[in-house]
Amino acid sequence: MHTNRLANESSPYLRQHAHNPVEWFPWGEEAFAKARTENKPIFLSIGYSTCHWCHVMERESFENDAIAAVLNRDFVSIKVDREERPDVDRVYMLFVQATTGGGGWPMSVWLTPALKPFYGGTYYPPESKYGRPGFVTVLTHLAQAWRDDREKIDESVVEIMDQLRGYAALGEAAGAVDKDVADVAFQHFRRLFDKRLGGFGTAPKFPRPVVFNFLLRYWKATGEEEALGMTVATLRAMARGGVNDQLGGGFHRYSVDARWFIPHFEKMLYDQAQLATSYLEAYQITGHADLADEARRIFAYVLRDMTNAGGGFYSAEDADSAIHPSQPKQKAEGAFYVWDMRELEAVLGAEEAATFSRHFGCLPDGNVEPHEDPHHEFTRKNILFGAVEPAPPFAEARAKLLQYRNMRARPHLDDKVLTSWNGLMISAFAKGAQVLGDPSYVQAARRAAANITATMYNSETGVLRRTGSIDGFLDDYAFFILALIDLYETAFDPGDLSLAVALTEKMLTLFEDKANGAFFSTAEGDANLVMRLKENYDGAEPSGNSMAALALLRLAAITGRQDFQQAAARTIAAFHGRFTTQAAAVPQMLCAHLFARLTPRQIQFAGENPHELVKIVHAKFAPFQVLLRSSEQSGPAEARICENFVCRLPVRSPEALLTQVE
Repeated sequence: MHTNRLANESSPYLRQHAHNPVEWFPWGEEAFAKARTENKPIFLSIGYSTCHWCHVMERESFENDAIAAVLNRDFVSIKVDREERPDVDRVYMLFVQATTGGGGWPMSVWLTPALKPFYGGTYYPPESKYGRPGFVTVLTHLAQAWRDDREKIDESVVEIMDQLRGYAALGEAAGAVDKDVADVAFQHFRRLFDKRLGGFGTAPKFPRPVVFNFLLRYWKATGEEEALGMTVATLRAMARGGVNDQLGGGFHRYSVDARWFIPHFEKMLYDQAQLATSYLEAYQITGHADLADEARRIFAYVLRDMTNAGGGFYSAEDADSAIHPSQPKQKAEGAFYVWDMRELEAVLGAEEAATFSRHFGCLPDGNVEPHEDPHHEFTRKNILFGAVEPAPPFAEARAKLLQYRNMRARPHLDDKVLTSWNGLMISAFAKGAQVLGDPSYVQAARRAAANITATMYNSETGVLRRTGSIDGFLDDYAFFILALIDLYETAFDPGDLSLAVALTEKMLTLFEDKANGAFFSTAEGDANLVMRLKENYDGAEPSGNSMAALALLRLAAITGRQDFQQAAARTIAAFHGRFTTQAAAVPQMLCAHLFARLTPRQIQFAGENPHELVKIVHAKFAPFQVLLRSSEQSGPAEARICENFVCRLPVRSPEALLTQVE
């Protein structure tokens, strides 16, 4: 068996490739020096451990001795985990999107020894098919071009880098942002909304919780009921669909069809965190218990399957798993999750299986139509979904099936603990504790925050890391700062607020572009990055800039720090051009814009044990306010509502407070 340099890496994705015959290098000086010394182009392959087509390309090409021989002879091959190194991924993804019109993973990019890109794409089959050029053909062509047309490549690289700098620029800040940009974004989502099936656009359908964040805040700011209705309808359609794990809780990455039925089965921590928050906020507004139940199911899944012994949250579970434990190499998409009728009858008995099947859409010959299954992965299989509404709880049947399912070969677990994604999950658990009153949720949030602080934070330097070996990027700081604010507003531990302030000061030092506004994703000084980018898209995850702006605004409202307020204003102003041309691309930044525009309230709690007063406030969806605990902790419990640091008279009864909160 081959063993390469990736065997010593901490990333599960890199270790998956440690026994390829390709002589992989991790991203670093050893690989760069080899490329310079031997005057070879670099083949950069970027992916992540739960990426289906990354696994396919590995099996087809990177485990192929003949293809590996070509790579080892003509190129220096580098493998990058995009979740560990989003800084590297963003630069070369910008190049691939700009030159091909699309992007995704696995991402394949060819670089000069100076790390400048000159050719790129995504998945390549070993031989030409699917309308894609074969990997061997591409390698042969590029190796020849490197030998024979090097001058042409060097000229193209200069032009490419100039173009990328233009694509990456936010443009000049232009003062105050028009207040109607939120209306423009709402109308965009209104046009895209699928009134029949929920969601936005057509297949495939991706959950994009940043859109829910914006729509619910737009509803709060304007009273536009359609914004609330679109959100609730989509959340309920997703909850009924196969994209929701009907047995174990938690959501799969996306639905390949328009009706949320057939999922791409990987599960990502960032989806669980953001969707739990969306269901909780929708529950706060509507009081509908089914929405709260979905949040509870997500939390149960994360605590059961995605939490390590120290309280940190794992990154992801794969879509593929072994068809049978005795044959670990024979894997299929969704094998862990799908059912045939014989299994259901064996576990539940014929009568109960029949009742269960009616409600969860199971059929004797499987419920996936042939035209929905071009790769024949679900022949005679059933994907569980809510076929009849309302469905009984089926608690006992679900428990039996879950126990049986857990005896199957589990999908691969990516056990990385990333600071940014843990920040999102900490915020979700803090919100769960506030809204649902479950003390286990605040305990989970507290343990995870303590784990990040103990393993990722250097109190002497103030530096936060992304993983144990990689310094944090903007999103690590911003997401974790917001998690600490959410924890503070849950339990009012002043240590959480102090650390949030310290990390915000460090974030401003490391990442802010004070001259032009907003934040770079990376700190200055990494010579191996050909560009510093400002992340400007709220996609499956919110951008670091959007979250940094919101963190600054919330901390300014709590502490009165004008420097935080001004930094937030500079950031929002820097996005003026983005708001003008593509407001719907930055819904989370629009949340920050609304927070800044609608003067946030402060609600101060004082006296002994104001728990009952805090509960009144936590029950309400009030995204344009902050909570703080006064240093006065003796005497009767009271709450005081303030705007612009001018306060009303305090109230001491929950009933009186209820008349003042919105």
